[in-house]
Amino acid sequence: MTESYDLLVIGSGPAGEKGAAAAAFFGKRVALIERAPHLGGAGVNTGTLPSKTLRESALYFSGLTQRGLYGIDYSLRAGLTVRDLMHREQVVVAEQREWIKRNLARLDIQLYRGTACLEDAHTLRVTGADGQVTRLSGTVILVATGSFPYRPPEIPFDDAAVFDSDTVLGMQCIPQSLVVVGGGVIGCEYASIFAALGVQVALIDGRDRLLPFLDAEISAQLRDRLCDIGVALCLEDRVAACERTASGVRMALRSGTVLESETALFAAGRRAAVDGLGLENVGLALNEHGYLDVNERYQTAVPSILAAGDVIGFPSLASAAMDQGRIAVLQALGLPHKFRLPSQLPMGVYTIPEISAIGETEESCREKGIAYEVGRAKYENTARGVIVGEKHGLLKLIFGRESRTLLGVHIIGEGATDLIHTGMMAFEAKEPFDTFIDSVFNFPTLSELYKLAALDGFANLIGKPLGP
Repeated sequence: MTESYDLLVIGSGPAGEKGAAAAAFFGKRVALIERAPHLGGAGVNTGTLPSKTLRESALYFSGLTQRGLYGIDYSLRAGLTVRDLMHREQVVVAEQREWIKRNLARLDIQLYRGTACLEDAHTLRVTGADGQVTRLSGTVILVATGSFPYRPPEIPFDDAAVFDSDTVLGMQCIPQSLVVVGGGVIGCEYASIFAALGVQVALIDGRDRLLPFLDAEISAQLRDRLCDIGVALCLEDRVAACERTASGVRMALRSGTVLESETALFAAGRRAAVDGLGLENVGLALNEHGYLDVNERYQTAVPSILAAGDVIGFPSLASAAMDQGRIAVLQALGLPHKFRLPSQLPMGVYTIPEISAIGETEESCREKGIAYEVGRAKYENTARGVIVGEKHGLLKLIFGRESRTLLGVHIIGEGATDLIHTGMMAFEAKEPFDTFIDSVFNFPTLSELYKLAALDGFANLIGKPLGP
């Protein structure tokens, strides 16, 4: 017997769960297949939420925020264990798993536990843990299986001393030292989190600057702040050899530097999680970057098979994946919708300090020949910034010299990933930067940074800088 559905969804992460919910909301018969023990995908279980909750725990237990607030040198709480550190993460993850379970039940989405394999463009074979096979057919199939960390074959991963970004949260104790390989978003986030906990951290990356997609000024501030909390940066260098030792890990770099540490984290790339999915049965394959190709409607080369979320690669954001899943299934099933992805997506980096950005950087403006001006506001020049002890934060507006239209917003500091949305709305509406001058913001708030940055931009535009 083959059970028939309007939509089959493989994977319960952000793209899969939201795609399934959108179709079920409009009365479609939906089945969702999940092979992992828990619902939620990497976003809930190993990536987005766990790492961000760990960040908050690190800030709490380390007293790092209080140091700036009170000028007191707090020490890490005596006797802190991994159990202490991960307690809040476990609570948050458990609540999110339960929320997803209730949402699926509320919308009458049929959940199948097992591994899905494509038999043809409309049929899945689902094999349960007990070996029982169920066949499902669907008008449309959404592949939302996410991604997994790339593990170079020459690296001795053992998830005891050498971890990837999925297994690092399983550490049994807080290490004395850690080498992080990969200066991308994940590497920088974990480097800052462990440094806040007093771990001796070295960060290795082959590029000459951290997160080169950021505005150069913001990237430089991140570098300085990481150095301030004790991260040793090894830029323009790569791992030549890595081996386990009795005390941990020895890593030889191409520069000749040798690093000895208790643990190592490799955060250098991810790949689509499609093992066992049977792509070859329907004539599909991954591209050269290790992801599935889709068109603007999130269709693969087989029109009835859609893909969304991390399995298609960039931008690999949970926020974008949710809407990708919704848009994909609603369009494919001919259902009414108003969803669309904006022209630019806000980037959130949960390092210590937070970073968020949208739109053009100074470098991209110069490359494109755009005449631009900049307005800046420092956190320390706002009452709220002083109150919360944020000494180094910066909000930066980039706008056209002639059009005055907002071209980019870049923030580093407390609450950056929340603050960005004010700028994002103005950016999407193609508002002039003067909009912030004409607005009144609550006092004292960090949102005032927008007005201060706009005033600074206006002064720069007319050639009368306001000064520091």
